[in-house]
Amino acid sequence: MKWKRPMAVVGVVLICSLYLIALVSAFSHDAESKNWLMAAIYSTVVIPVFLYVFQLVARVIKPDHKHEDSDSTDKEQ
Repeated sequence: MKWKRPMAVVGVVLICSLYLIALVSAFSHDAESKNWLMAAIYSTVVIPVFLYVFQLVARVIKPDHKHEDSDSTDKEQ
């Protein structure tokens, strides 16, 4: 599962970039600054949930064989 850490980093970068865009937009007195802030708040919830669901689906599609091996060795002992 070497893809968990890169996916987490991608999620953090996305969330931070959205907050940075919202902050810059707020200081520039842009009419869309409220929309950018709402997008950042929405993404704070949606991006981690999406990454979690992605991990669950990947776990169901491709089960981890290490857990099966460790269960069989525990039963043998």
